[in-house]
Amino acid sequence: MTAPDVRTDPRTMQEIIRRAERHDYDRWAEQVKHCGHCARPVRLRGQVEHHTPNGRQITYTTTGEPDRVLLIRCGNRRASACPSCSYEYAGDMWQLVHAGAAGGRKGVPETVRAHPLVFATLTAPGFGPVHTTRTDRPGSRARCRPARGKPALCGHGRPTWCTAVHAESDPRLGQPICGECYDYPAHVAFNWHAPELWRRFTITLRRILASHTSLTAAEFAQRRRVSFMKVAEFQRRGVVHFHALIRLDGPGDDLTPPPIGINTAGLAEAIRQAAAHIRLTVAMPDGTGLVLRFGQQLDTQTINGAPTGELTPEHAARYIAKYATKSADDFGLGDRRITPAMLHALDLTEHTKQIVDTCWHLGGHQTYDGLRRWLHMLGFRGHFATKSRRYSTTLGAIRGERRAYRQRQTATLMRELPPEEQSTTLLVGHWEFAGLGYLTTGDAILALSAAARARERRQAARDAT
Repeated sequence: MTAPDVRTDPRTMQEIIRRAERHDYDRWAEQVKHCGHCARPVRLRGQVEHHTPNGRQITYTTTGEPDRVLLIRCGNRRASACPSCSYEYAGDMWQLVHAGAAGGRKGVPETVRAHPLVFATLTAPGFGPVHTTRTDRPGSRARCRPARGKPALCGHGRPTWCTAVHAESDPRLGQPICGECYDYPAHVAFNWHAPELWRRFTITLRRILASHTSLTAAEFAQRRRVSFMKVAEFQRRGVVHFHALIRLDGPGDDLTPPPIGINTAGLAEAIRQAAAHIRLTVAMPDGTGLVLRFGQQLDTQTINGAPTGELTPEHAARYIAKYATKSADDFGLGDRRITPAMLHALDLTEHTKQIVDTCWHLGGHQTYDGLRRWLHMLGFRGHFATKSRRYSTTLGAIRGERRAYRQRQTATLMRELPPEEQSTTLLVGHWEFAGLGYLTTGDAILALSAAARARERRQAARDAT
């Protein structure tokens, strides 16, 4: 959420002044703090009633609150939509991922740390040359796409090379060298079928591991189990790739160590073989068949029992948690469904517009029925974060722990009531939805400013320790 420049917006400045001058400003600021400085809080109206043998008593009502509403978190995981709620989501995701990588927490035994574990990145193939960043052997930045041999033009009369040394903020990064040469239908088809490619990868990986141990697939399933946690990320060119933690366990639900036969290096090799083996032939609207596969840029890093320089469980968990809060918002599409008619109102690159137009065109054919509902995701219909059932705990369990903690706090307060009311008090809440987000732009700016100050205080406290 980006705040406008109030110095050039008199109306917004007046909204800020009016809010700050209100007699209930302190209570409004307290509500903003209690909802974690959420960027788009949910506004609720209602009341809480205590029913005791002595009768009914309203102990809380929003009637006396600022604007007659209560603010609670929106819970959006996207950092571009709500930094506060996505920060909480990333923390929960870190706990989930770290528990499965290091063990010793959230019901996962500490012995899991000794299981073979690999951090893998599976990318998409190339659909045409794009502007990118490169480094030479000493590690300094190199030219984007230097000419090889005699410079040549593409079939559309454009250069096939780029001698620029792009900075990380260069808007050309990820854009095609020639838009007419770029294979947009294949690009969209990969995003659309990426979940199926991952599913086939996990099946193939189990079969390859079974062959490495001279077992059939059924025998392997009885003696070993492959567990994983993965997130999807959009590259600059607008195509998804996967980051995954893949672990080898013993049979059963107790996360026992796997039998001897495959170590971490063997698991990494099996992952590389499975990713190279996957092929998925899909039908295109013109009647041809398109063969989809993962790209050649496959990265595997061992974790548990790894040599110096490889990832630690903590670093891997932080890496995955960071990408779990991202989405296609970085391309200017937002988090709501769109149509091609809305593109003129969005600040999009020509590359992104072409991807969306291709999604709309392919979605008109039966082969890609449903694709038009995912224009805002550039055709990707999968979940951004998924895991196998026994990798570790769940987000629901982590949030349940948080609720249980709050309930224990409430129980402590209840014990302060008179003895005759402690076991006979019934709490009844009546709530209705009043809206989403702050009432004015000025309120949103005040909340963003308070969130920035809170972050500075937290950082100062961390630096002091």
